[in-house]
Amino acid sequence: MEVYCARNDDASQFRALKTELDPTSMGPEPRIRIERMSILDVRPVLHIEALSFPTQWPANAFLGEINDNKLARYFVARADTPNVAEEIVGYGGIWVVLEDAHVTTVAVHPDWRGRGIGEALIIRMLRETITGGASWMTLEVRRSNIAAQRLYGKYGFTIVSTRRGYYSDDGEDAFVMWAGNLRGDLFRSRLKTLERELASKNGIRPQ
Repeated sequence: MEVYCARNDDASQFRALKTELDPTSMGPEPRIRIERMSILDVRPVLHIEALSFPTQWPANAFLGEINDNKLARYFVARADTPNVAEEIVGYGGIWVVLEDAHVTTVAVHPDWRGRGIGEALIIRMLRETITGGASWMTLEVRRSNIAAQRLYGKYGFTIVSTRRGYYSDDGEDAFVMWAGNLRGDLFRSRLKTLERELASKNGIRPQ
C-alpha cells in the first residue's frame, strides 16, 4: 500500500492539519518509543517535515505548540537500533478542546515508512485524547488517499463531510473524518486489541 499524507496548506495558518501514516510493514524492527516532544526534538522534526510536505511549518510554530499552546499534545517516535545512535523517525500532534480532539500533524521519515510507526503515533494520540477527557476526534485526509482512509477506518473513523479544494498545492478535496465515543468500553477494548496486533506484527508498543 502507498504511503500517504494530507495537509492544510493555508500559509497564514501554521496550526493546520497534515497527516502522513504508514500501514505497511517490512524488514526487521528496532525498538520504537513514542514520547512527548520537547524543544530539543524540534530540529530533527523539521528535517522530517521538509521531507514530508511541500509547505513546511517553521521552527517557531512547533515551539509555540510545545511551549505556549495548553491545548496541544505533541509526540515523537524514537528508534533505538543496536550499535546506531538513537534517532527521531516520526512525530504527531493533536489539540484537545473539551470533548473534541483534532489531529494537527503526523509524519514519518521516508526511510522509516511502512513499519507501523505512524499507526503507533495514532494509537498514542487516541490514548491521549481519552486521558484528556475528550470523546471524539476529527481529521482531514486527501480524497485520493485511500490507504490513509482505510487505516483511519480501522480505528473507527468515518467520512462525515468534504472540503472542496482544501489543499492549496493542487486544489484537491479533503474528506473530514470523525471517530466518536472514544471513552466507551467498546472503543477502548478495540484500541487495546489493535495495539496488541501492532506489537505482535511490528514489535511496537506506543507507550
